[in-house]
Amino acid sequence: MSFKRFDFHRDIVKGIRIAGFKEPSPIQQMAIPLIAEGRDLVGQAHTGTGKTAAFGLPILDKLAKKEIERALVITPTRELATQVSDELYHLGRFAGIRTLTVYGGVGYGRQIALIHKGVQIVVATPGRLKDLYKKGKIDTFNPEIVVLDEADEMLDMGFLDDIKEIFEYIPQTRQTLLFSATMPDPIKDLAEHILYNPEFISVIGDEETTNNVIEQRYYVIREDQRDEAIVRLLESEPIEKCIVFCRMKREVDRLTEHLQALGFSAAGLHGDLEQTDRERIIKSYRRGETQIMVATDVAARGLDVKKVTHVFNYHIPFDPQSYVHRIGRTGRAGKSGSAITLVTTEEFRELQRIQKEVGAEMRLATITVAADGSPRYDFDAIAEEIADIVVTPEAIALSERLANTDRDTLVQKLLSSYLKTREPVETNRIGFVEEEVDRMLAAYENEQRELKRHTRRKKRR
Repeated sequence: MSFKRFDFHRDIVKGIRIAGFKEPSPIQQMAIPLIAEGRDLVGQAHTGTGKTAAFGLPILDKLAKKEIERALVITPTRELATQVSDELYHLGRFAGIRTLTVYGGVGYGRQIALIHKGVQIVVATPGRLKDLYKKGKIDTFNPEIVVLDEADEMLDMGFLDDIKEIFEYIPQTRQTLLFSATMPDPIKDLAEHILYNPEFISVIGDEETTNNVIEQRYYVIREDQRDEAIVRLLESEPIEKCIVFCRMKREVDRLTEHLQALGFSAAGLHGDLEQTDRERIIKSYRRGETQIMVATDVAARGLDVKKVTHVFNYHIPFDPQSYVHRIGRTGRAGKSGSAITLVTTEEFRELQRIQKEVGAEMRLATITVAADGSPRYDFDAIAEEIADIVVTPEAIALSERLANTDRDTLVQKLLSSYLKTREPVETNRIGFVEEEVDRMLAAYENEQRELKRHTRRKKRR
């Protein structure tokens, strides 16, 4: 199938050709004819499946053919708004279609002025858009088509009430399109509230969507092995770009500093960053100047970067939807990717719950280290211990007796003797094999049962 079957305006066809699009993706094949007919639409698809062009091309075509005058796209984050706006601009530039990105953190003036001058497509974040409508700054902007992009992300970020309020200012005669990777009940309720007799389409489960092109692995480790595990994986995996997901901002900062100290090209991304720093970090990552992005879930929302080959879950996410969003950053547009999760035995049941709800096929694996079989030690911990040792008078007297010995040789001999008293880190792998996981899990569950019995006995007393 080619784009010719859609009978687009010649200037839109030129934009498609210059963009290098060869044939429509599954979501484009399904969505474009319905949008062209004027139908309301609910589309379930991951980012990276060609979703922006799926709604963008028919909108641009209607604008080029003067069938409509205005369109609005609402996205959860500033970064996604910028990406969508850029793509729509490049596809529609030969038709003279102007796009505007509207978001918070900058002055109102220019955004309001451009809307009043008649810009055809506005791509906006919910907070700023609601503000403009509520204050009566854009009363004359009445879009005939409205798109809600990444609706489940907006739900997770707490924008649902803002969205409902925005739709009170928009004409009821509009065409409405809603796209979401997942369909939780609040999104289904929203669709019922703002769409009229919509068509439902989905490419979830299609061979080009995320779950089927992402190899998913997990490693069951001890808590104290997380840093070493992530370092070994970063060293051994064929990474082009990757994202390491952490739960907390302080974890992002600590792990980023640790990786940088080891010579990795890493940067941290979380909500406490200034907008200018955030933009600089993302730009560097997009250009390939930074290879590893360490990020929280919230900070990575709306981050659409090509050639992300790996996603690492430094900690397991809090819920199945977060897992879907995390791993959806790789394996895009039919390309393969790897999603790797680190868990302890305490977290293993949570991983199984996510696996069941998401329907993902995850493989247990181990990390091989120190192939030569030589003992390996936690040098950082040992160095800290040595730094804390108090020098005794006896040690001073002994050092004077050995004054004629070469100092480097003496230190090396003493360290060799000291290391004999220490337990080496396991030489051949990080992570437990299936039999060990089963034993540890059984032991952990027995402990939990004993704890519950003990608690019940205490309550009876």
